[in-house]
Amino acid sequence: MTTKSAAAASVATVYGYPRQGRGRELKKAIEGYWKGTVTADALLATAADLRRGNWQQLADSGIAEVPTGDFSLYDHVLDTTVALGAIPARHREAVEADALDGYFAMARGTQDVAPLEMTKWFDTNYHYLVPELGPDTVFAANPAKAVGELREALLRGHRARPVLVGPVTYLLLAKPAPGVAADFRPITLLDRLLPVYAQLLAELRAAGAGWVQLDEPALVQDRTPAELNAAARAYRELGALAERPKLLVASYFDRLGEALPVLAKAPVEGLALDFTGPAAANLEDLAAVGGLPGKRLVAGVIDGRNVWINDLEKSLSTLATLLGLADRVDVAPSCSLLHVPIDATLERDIDPQIARWLAFAKQKAAETALLARGLREGTGAITAELAANRADLASRATSPITRDPAVRARAAAVTADDTRRAQPYPVRAEAQRARLGLPLLPTTTIGSFPQTTELRTARADLTAGRIGAPAYRERMEAEVREVIAYQEKAGLDVLVHGEPERNDMVQYFAEQLTGYLATRHGWVQSYGSRYVRPPVLAGDISRPNPMTVDWFRYAQGLTDRPVKGMLTGPVTMLAWSFVRDDQPLADTARQVALALREEVTDLEAAGAAVVQVDEPALRETLPLRAAARPAYLDWATEAFRLATSGVRADTQIHTHMCYAEFGAIMTAIDELDADVISLEATRSHMEVAGELAEAGYPREVGPGVWDIHSPRVPGTEEVVSLLRAGLAAIPAERLWVNPDCGLKTRGWPETRASLDSLVAAARRLREELAD
Repeated sequence: MTTKSAAAASVATVYGYPRQGRGRELKKAIEGYWKGTVTADALLATAADLRRGNWQQLADSGIAEVPTGDFSLYDHVLDTTVALGAIPARHREAVEADALDGYFAMARGTQDVAPLEMTKWFDTNYHYLVPELGPDTVFAANPAKAVGELREALLRGHRARPVLVGPVTYLLLAKPAPGVAADFRPITLLDRLLPVYAQLLAELRAAGAGWVQLDEPALVQDRTPAELNAAARAYRELGALAERPKLLVASYFDRLGEALPVLAKAPVEGLALDFTGPAAANLEDLAAVGGLPGKRLVAGVIDGRNVWINDLEKSLSTLATLLGLADRVDVAPSCSLLHVPIDATLERDIDPQIARWLAFAKQKAAETALLARGLREGTGAITAELAANRADLASRATSPITRDPAVRARAAAVTADDTRRAQPYPVRAEAQRARLGLPLLPTTTIGSFPQTTELRTARADLTAGRIGAPAYRERMEAEVREVIAYQEKAGLDVLVHGEPERNDMVQYFAEQLTGYLATRHGWVQSYGSRYVRPPVLAGDISRPNPMTVDWFRYAQGLTDRPVKGMLTGPVTMLAWSFVRDDQPLADTARQVALALREEVTDLEAAGAAVVQVDEPALRETLPLRAAARPAYLDWATEAFRLATSGVRADTQIHTHMCYAEFGAIMTAIDELDADVISLEATRSHMEVAGELAEAGYPREVGPGVWDIHSPRVPGTEEVVSLLRAGLAAIPAERLWVNPDCGLKTRGWPETRASLDSLVAAARRLREELAD
């Protein structure tokens, strides 16, 4: 192996690409299918057109090897479950009757059958559907999707590499199926699963695959010796197969650490490693194990999760070092480009100077191709591009947009007293009960009510100038009146104004804070057909004016019941934005927290007895490696307390979290010092209530009793059953009754029916507790 030969062979590739289309065509087709206005054939035709368009766009950008199989109608982990035949028993009848409807039943549930649990994909805001496995699980290969999409790409003349979730990661992401012992470990099914992977690989080879990528991101987390041995066994067996393509085992999001020597020794032809952020340590680790002699290295040197342009010279330096560590070095982003928007050139409202700092998926593909060219032909071949890149990086570093001395001075002046409530929780709880006068098992919702077509149309009309601000305000006030009146009639105890004026729980605030940029077309998939537009955090943060106080005053003036002030917490404001990469996240979090602190105290001054500051991303942003977690949790919980600790004892602070594994952060949840926390609990069957009880959590809790990400309406008996499970862990004096999450994605008929069940269940249990 020589450095020259490794460079000469270098090509550009990516692990995955955004699925939705430039105009979110996939979302519209899927939701049309659910409504019955789009046929199955039309939906599948739209998906095929988008796949082909993605491959062509990548090829036009200079990507020599395109991925296949990364495209999904809902979720790539669910696609893997289908490919492995691991259909839960309760969904088999639906899948056998109609494969497409059965697929969506697993994702969303039906009125009669609950969906698969949904949680976050590692430390991203993408949600995957959790496989459910047990000792009786029987796997069976279903290669239709993987083979079909490979053939599509090959027929169009592309050099294609199928992508599958690897066997070890698939099992490590899985949970015991309902009714299976909680201590069952899905990884024990590895020997049963590997022959199915062998069959899939054989089918792909027969269809023309030269390489297949097996994604193993779970190996970047702390793993036990038994799990590492399982990975070694898996790739020893797959590598020994006679009828298989070449194997590229991919990892991303962090360093491989102790799993690196395991994979480096495995009889596979290539490894794909992340070399950005904390994963930059992979470079030193790779050198320490002697590199990858005789193997292909795909080097992820472009951040696939953020939107800033790459430092091309820095990446070329990393690549030059890697040339001595592998037989062939190819260039890629650090992970799938699923996590960034499609094309920065669509953002015509952003200052042109700032726009030059941005790179979305299309631009990242072009950067990848440019680096591969520079590696093959030398930097002299890309001199002009390197000079332009240096100028853009310097422009950002020296721009006054990025630094506000007043904001930085205020953040530096924060003291420990600013980050703690003046009174301990027992004193606060007594004062709050006296002020609020709530019954046992108080009922509430998380914040948003249905975002109807009429509301979205009004927002679009305002943006397009078809209506003015007064007419828009009038329309939103009418919605608030309706929402408040409905909640009073339904019998809810603590009300919300419904958030009709909010486009998104992060974007709404970002548009009112300095330092943030909003996009018009920067859509990113969160789950299924749900897409969000993360704002871009470009500079120092401050709050010029109150953001929610007028809406709170209006809503509270319509009722005698308490209305919650509703805010998004500092960690979530970062996690669901594209953050700065030029300063520590802790510094940015403190700036956001100070802006929110002003809003919280203004809400209290306006009469708010309850203020909810949502932090659904606290668990999501937890570092994948345990060693990095204490520092993160220190600044993350401090930021929340800084935002919420400036209020009186009788002002009740709520927070909310959803769709994450909470067990790893129980101590941090306590450190938030919120008076009430509401959490997703329905799909996990109230598991979190037991976790909180086991951890000795001392404050009030609202474990969700209605899964709002499914169209099914829970009956009263179902909610009563969940509440009884909650009461088995949490005393009635500290238990709230609420949905899993906000209701913006639901329709009014199911909202009314579900909340009727929720209120009726709470009333029944109150009566039982009173007897």
